[in-house]
Amino acid sequence: MNKLITQPLKKSSISTVIVIDALDECEDDGSASAILSVLGQLVSEIPKVRFFLTGRPEPQISKGFRSLLLTSMADMFVLHNVKPDQVDGDIRLFFRNSFLQLADHWDELDNWPAEEQLDDLCRRAAGLFVYAAATVKFIDNNKGDPRDQLDLLLESQKIGTREGKPLDKLYTSILRGAYGDDDPTGDAKMRSILGAVVLAVNPLSPSAIATLLGFKTREVPPLLSLVNLLLTQEDANHPVRPFHKSFPDFVTDPTRCTEPRFLISPPDHNLQLLVGCLDLMNRRMAKNMCNLPDAAANSDVSDLKERTEKCIDPALRYACLSWHAHLVDANTTPAYTPGITPTLRQFLEKKFLFWLEVLSVLGAVRNAVDALQVVMDWMEVCRASMLNVLSVFTHTDLGFINN
Repeated sequence: MNKLITQPLKKSSISTVIVIDALDECEDDGSASAILSVLGQLVSEIPKVRFFLTGRPEPQISKGFRSLLLTSMADMFVLHNVKPDQVDGDIRLFFRNSFLQLADHWDELDNWPAEEQLDDLCRRAAGLFVYAAATVKFIDNNKGDPRDQLDLLLESQKIGTREGKPLDKLYTSILRGAYGDDDPTGDAKMRSILGAVVLAVNPLSPSAIATLLGFKTREVPPLLSLVNLLLTQEDANHPVRPFHKSFPDFVTDPTRCTEPRFLISPPDHNLQLLVGCLDLMNRRMAKNMCNLPDAAANSDVSDLKERTEKCIDPALRYACLSWHAHLVDANTTPAYTPGITPTLRQFLEKKFLFWLEVLSVLGAVRNAVDALQVVMDWMEVCRASMLNVLSVFTHTDLGFINN
């Protein structure tokens, strides 16, 4: 903050606004309050600069704004306090403009949609702009006449209209259309791919998803295309991201995503990604993968970045940097996943030094410290779990003998 923002702006005396969006999406609970604390300490040195921060009022954010450093210089604006009529008017205007743009590309869309349809859409949005945006994306998906898409959406959401939030019903409608008829094998594959999209530490490309999950590369893009309304992607070679954070929140919450076909279980899918990462590293990592000169420091290799990109593909890069994050969140107690221990042992015994080499050329050696701490914590949990299992067996045996 001091080197990148405070000192340069202080010297230049530029008057500007800096936006920090979605502060609530920090990966850990302490980051948001830490950012607010740093702002409180340094923002007074750049009086011509204003910071505009957005985020849901989660505890760490509310606590940060109540600190003595910020209370005297921060103004809170709660969107929920905006009059509902004003919000509804903005959403209605968004719908009108979006449908007018659609009419430019389709014939016979004059006076469409009907006023009652527009009223219905605004009522269903219930003040949520993301609902309106997702609805427009569903209607304008290049798969059919927009009028048919709108009718399909309105008709499908009549099912269970008294249950669930509007956004949940919209996501359920889209997923029903994407999944199609009940297909246990196809459903499981789709869940695995969506699980990789919503749970990846950093966004993955379709080819990287295929590699980590053990699918054929050509299998993933067609399945992603079925749910493209819920995702964003620049092109086929770029990472895939959820369209909005509300979708991962929905699809991983069994109280909201009530159809088991669509539910992503974070422990199960983190386990799947963990296994994929470990298997990939055990198969692919080798000594001096980037063919660096003997005894050369990384700084001495002028084309290190080019060598790294050529020799370490995105899937392997992701595995080396992020496998331990999935170990933290996976359901990996020994009673349920006895195969994890030998796979992890093989990695630590045979691939450990090669992994450090990869982290070194990626400039991420610090990850090794974090990963090993995760492994140590996991081993302690496994040890306690096994002791509990042994204790249960011991008491059972004694009871049987006594009887």
